[in-house]
Amino acid sequence: MSYTVGTYLAERLVQIGLKHHFAVAGDYNLVLLDNLLLNKNMEQVYCCNELNCGFSAEGYARAKGAAAAVVTYSVGALSAFDAIGGAYAENLPVILISGAPNNNDHAAGHVLHHALGKTDYHYQLEMAKNITAAAEAIYTPEEAPAKIDHVIKTALREKKPVYLEIACNIASMPCAAPGPASALFNDEASDEASLNAAVEETLKFIANRDKVAVLVGSKLRAAGAEEAAVKFADALGGAVATMAATKSFFPEENPHYIGTSWGEVSYPGVEKTMKEADAVIALAPVFNDYSTTGWTDIPDPKKLVLAEPRSVVVNGIRFPSVHLKDYLTRLAQKVSKKTGALDFFKSLNAGELKKAAPADPSAPLVNAEIARQVEALLTPNTTVIAETGDSWFNAQRMKLPNGARVEYEMQWGHIGWSVPAAFGYAVGAPERRNILMVGDGSFQLTAQEVAQMVRLKLPVIIFLINNYGYTIEVMIHDGPYNNIKNWDYAGLMEVFNGNGGYDSGAGKGLKAKTGGELAEAIKVALANTDGPTLIECFIGREDCTEELVKWGKRVAAANSRKPVNKLL
Repeated sequence: MSYTVGTYLAERLVQIGLKHHFAVAGDYNLVLLDNLLLNKNMEQVYCCNELNCGFSAEGYARAKGAAAAVVTYSVGALSAFDAIGGAYAENLPVILISGAPNNNDHAAGHVLHHALGKTDYHYQLEMAKNITAAAEAIYTPEEAPAKIDHVIKTALREKKPVYLEIACNIASMPCAAPGPASALFNDEASDEASLNAAVEETLKFIANRDKVAVLVGSKLRAAGAEEAAVKFADALGGAVATMAATKSFFPEENPHYIGTSWGEVSYPGVEKTMKEADAVIALAPVFNDYSTTGWTDIPDPKKLVLAEPRSVVVNGIRFPSVHLKDYLTRLAQKVSKKTGALDFFKSLNAGELKKAAPADPSAPLVNAEIARQVEALLTPNTTVIAETGDSWFNAQRMKLPNGARVEYEMQWGHIGWSVPAAFGYAVGAPERRNILMVGDGSFQLTAQEVAQMVRLKLPVIIFLINNYGYTIEVMIHDGPYNNIKNWDYAGLMEVFNGNGGYDSGAGKGLKAKTGGELAEAIKVALANTDGPTLIECFIGREDCTEELVKWGKRVAAANSRKPVNKLL
């Protein structure tokens, strides 16, 4: 079989497990899209715009482990870069592929459309280098296989996005055939000497400390160490807490799990347990202003073992070239039981998070009742995509059965991320019950991608909280800029269905102003397997979780600190 640059790329994407790639057409990528379509083992999925295309791929990568998005030059890619920045922050291997000008136009002095009006067309590649783990431009078919393999292998190894630019007249040109895919997955093994030393130093560090706690960080999934973390926790016997962004990364039904560690808004008893611990083994954490509640919850470095995806720091010594999975596996084989932290937590009798009692079905709908009814939908086969804002805190409070997943974008924190991400996730995992929790303000940024859920008949259940503004921003710093124009959100589903057109859809839009109306709407949503169901939930503007209020004040205080440099 002969290959072109485009079909070589398609085969490599299939070889790494992709069954779909996302795309927005533009004249610089049309021939490339034609070539990708020739591979019948992968479906081309279309998006409404390039920002949504990037976020859809990011959501797909959460479900499938990697993703690809195809856009056009400049006017397309620069929009997609926002989402690629998010994939970098969230440690997700998204391959962004951009069509590019004809290779004859480089250095020819031609001014081209979709560009800046200058004759240097390398600016997009240079920009991409700052938000990806690898970026390559292909100007000849001979160099295509090596560059394609390089970026894909880098994405899989680093769990970061990569960028590939293909000149529009190169995509259909013949090139070498791809070899075995195994070469793309090869990663440098842990250094045995460094691994053994890290394990021994850790055992020495905790030898005389009984109250040992484990803190699960947000890079654990990217490190491929979720199962190893469970085995280590079981061997250790200590208390295990998850950071805010890592809900569902550790099974909540595990007997060692104590809840979310998030400073002042932690689960009951968790903050005190973590502070009282003699040692905290932090697994691939990210300590930022959000995760530390405005820098108020930073672990004591004297008690900390910092286990990163590829290195370990313990007792002031850094051990490089140590894979987290290997480290935890080896530790589990050698560690002695350290139950002190878990025993301390149990002794507090702190209880569980307060759960709202079922509301009067005829009473006006409130935030707590929405969360209660959503929690009742959770099964081991459910994924909740929770938008930036109070949806974080509502999902955080839910008790997850083993197998249920929660997806946040807490490092990048781009409002509107959740709508295209839920679309992409549902494309990658249509067999799961996919639930989207989003506020009205966030929804307005990326609402169009619900139309693609309709197009592909994806039964995503969307709980849209209509409280007339950006509640999370209100809690951090209020002003008139947090007010938005109200929409008939449920009514949009008829727009997206396009009834009467050649591809009329089966999406449903419903309104809920009481708990009873919400319960009835959920029944309709569960029965609708031919498309998404959007339930517009009306609540008061000030109705939010107590945790959001507390957290928002801490973050606001961190944002408003006075400059320490007098020159500022």
